[in-house]
Amino acid sequence: MTLEISPRAKISKLADIEDSVRDSRIVIGDDTVIDSFVKFKPAGGSGDVIIGARTTINSCCVLYTGNGITIGDDVAIAANCTFAPTNHAYHEKDKLIREQRFLPSKGGIIIEDDVWIGAGCVLLDGAILRKGCVIGAMSLVRGEVPAYTIQIGNPLRQIGQRK
Repeated sequence: MTLEISPRAKISKLADIEDSVRDSRIVIGDDTVIDSFVKFKPAGGSGDVIIGARTTINSCCVLYTGNGITIGDDVAIAANCTFAPTNHAYHEKDKLIREQRFLPSKGGIIIEDDVWIGAGCVLLDGAILRKGCVIGAMSLVRGEVPAYTIQIGNPLRQIGQRK
């Protein structure tokens, strides 16, 4: 694994950044804050995790590397969020699910600048959060969210727009 942490980033001593056996990179930008009990877990692929500047990831979030996660600048991520940019294969009933490995990538997870993700959200492979959008607490994101929209729920639905 290649770990590139800006000397200006603030990483809690209680965060857990696990080594990758697939040479994926974890890059953390200037003035980014990684809070206590945030877990980086290489699983399900060889994607990189790239986090921009001035982003905050609050306690108890889990980021699986899978097919990759890109997080822009000035992103606010509340506690207890899960980022799962991978999909387990399960279609063959004569084979154990754990033996079927993973499905092809849907592009990983992309979060553009100035996004706010509320507590307890789950983001899946193929999620794209465009600039300035807001995701309400406990929401499930599996596709593209337009810029500056306010979205909540499962299924995700728009309830407003930033002005």
